[in-house]
Amino acid sequence: MARISVSGVRDAVLVTGVLVATVWVVQLINYATDDSLVGHGITPRRADELPDILTAPFLHFGTGHIVSNTFPLMVLGFLAALRGVLRFLGVLLLIIVTGGLGVWLVSPSGSNTAGASILVFGLFGYLLVRGFADRRVLDIVVGLVVLGYYGSSFALGVTPLAQGVSWQGHLFGLLGGVLAALVLRRRRDVAQVSPDGVPIR
Repeated sequence: MARISVSGVRDAVLVTGVLVATVWVVQLINYATDDSLVGHGITPRRADELPDILTAPFLHFGTGHIVSNTFPLMVLGFLAALRGVLRFLGVLLLIIVTGGLGVWLVSPSGSNTAGASILVFGLFGYLLVRGFADRRVLDIVVGLVVLGYYGSSFALGVTPLAQGVSWQGHLFGLLGGVLAALVLRRRRDVAQVSPDGVPIR
């Protein structure tokens, strides 16, 4: 069972804090400019606005929207970042791109999708799969705890039955997290052995 170092915890706290702070700073700028930034959410199937898939997860439609995303983003972000900052940044990028492209392709025409819930659902999916992909018992346990805590409340959010939210963003964010767990899984060293079965160092 892989241990998590004190420096790993410190780095996870730092990078998650920076992520959450960035989301809030962007929202404060949005408030100060009369919601001018929310126009950079995802508008489906408009090629000229495709770059907005990179900005949409950092934008929110009001205080209630950002507050509802903040706590799960902190918790899931911290847990995801415990296995390394660089890997965490790669996970975020895959979630943003996969989730954003999914929204851009299948959301209703004329809609505008934004919010860190793409990241929240992506990190949820990542944590569910990471332990199995890495073959780490501790991370499997973490994933099961996350599933137990958030699973029932998140289940409806990835279906068309969800009202007033972008279920497409939730679903494709989740898929992006699963993809990240598989693509960025821990590489296991292959030991070399001699003909008589003795490991070669």
